Amino acid sequence: MLSPRFRFLRSVASLTTRTFSRGPVSLQGKAPDMSEGNAHLLMSNVRNRLREIVGASTNWRDHQQALADRLSLSNQLAGSQDELPVRRMKDSYIEAHLPLGTDPTLREKYLNYLKGVRFGRILEDLDSLAVLICYSHTHNKTLQRSPLSIVTALVDKIDMRKQIIHPDCDIKFTGHVTWVGKTSIEAKMHMSQYHGGAYTPVLDATFVMVARDPENKRAAFVNPLKPEGIEEEKLFHQGEINKTRRIELSTASLLKVAPTAEERKIVHSLFLNTLDSKTVSFRSRVLPPNSVWMEDAKVKGLEICHPQERNIFNRIFGGFLMRKAYELGWANACVYGGCRPNLVAVDDILFRKPVEIGSLLLLSSQVCYTEGKYIQVRVHTEVLDPLTRQHNTTNVFHFTFVTDKDVPNIVPQSYGESMLYLDGKRHFNQTLGSQ
Repeated sequence: MLSPRFRFLRSVASLTTRTFSRGPVSLQGKAPDMSEGNAHLLMSNVRNRLREIVGASTNWRDHQQALADRLSLSNQLAGSQDELPVRRMKDSYIEAHLPLGTDPTLREKYLNYLKGVRFGRILEDLDSLAVLICYSHTHNKTLQRSPLSIVTALVDKIDMRKQIIHPDCDIKFTGHVTWVGKTSIEAKMHMSQYHGGAYTPVLDATFVMVARDPENKRAAFVNPLKPEGIEEEKLFHQGEINKTRRIELSTASLLKVAPTAEERKIVHSLFLNTLDSKTVSFRSRVLPPNSVWMEDAKVKGLEICHPQERNIFNRIFGGFLMRKAYELGWANACVYGGCRPNLVAVDDILFRKPVEIGSLLLLSSQVCYTEGKYIQVRVHTEVLDPLTRQHNTTNVFHFTFVTDKDVPNIVPQSYGESMLYLDGKRHFNQTLGSQ
């Protein structure tokens, strides 16, 4: 059964998307608005638009000068939110196109070896689009460049409404700002694909962005948002609910407080199921049938962070981090389940620290919870300073996958692994519910 939150996302998707059906076309994958040559924003131009907004250079050799030039924009920041004009949701509305059905060269970039679409590329597009949506909300016509540094703070949720993404059919992204705090912005986006003569929903995504000063060192105020009408009031209220939920989840984190009484019973039951009935010893553990030790369900990776993957502020692009984490998590689920998994949801991706150019990025994927055909994967990323050998966590990713057959049960051995198991169960229940 789907959780109330998941059902809500599906019910409100129609509020910020349109129904596109303009009659038959000659080629299945070509959408009418693309094949007819109408003007529109292409996803390939989104990052170029962002560079123009902040004045970033496309040349790596000029990045230091570009950053120095942005320092002079600090005096353009608002001293309080009251100084900024109120915006409407439609002020930030953006529609962007990914013409996979009409551009074979672009299609090659998005194609995976299974002849489907690389979802990691979609994550990159969503991240870039969310930033552009937020800049549209804060746009000031009197300024040549935006003094704000808007960066991704959290991917609150990505819910898949369709498992199959066709590699030769045009895709459309739509989205706008749905909630605003003093320095943070929530943006909802929807992705649909033209297939069978009409656009059909593929996914719903909710990103939380934060505004910083030109040096990306301290928080900066953003324009307040005024919802218009009942539908927008619902979206704004859901944004408030999302904020409260995130605070509650952070407060109840297993890194801060002990598990609940029910969760302690689960851990104890897992422990009892692994006791050797012959020795009945704390040291002697036996793996139950159709099970895998958590220690044996890991996959690790390493990335050297080159300038090619930089964002407009010359840090490593958040979408690149998401793509790499997703691909590692998918591989982990594929090996674990012994079949090709499908993504169900991306949940609670927290961007703790920026990743600098030249960093050694360590990625560690762990199957942390299983239930029937579902696999919950946690990917932890950290940067390693090769000189000091210090490790700093940058991101934690949570992915829910489903397979076409039941998978082995994951079994923790240590207390730390038990906490990972409970955390994975929490994220799984948050995604699909346990009723």
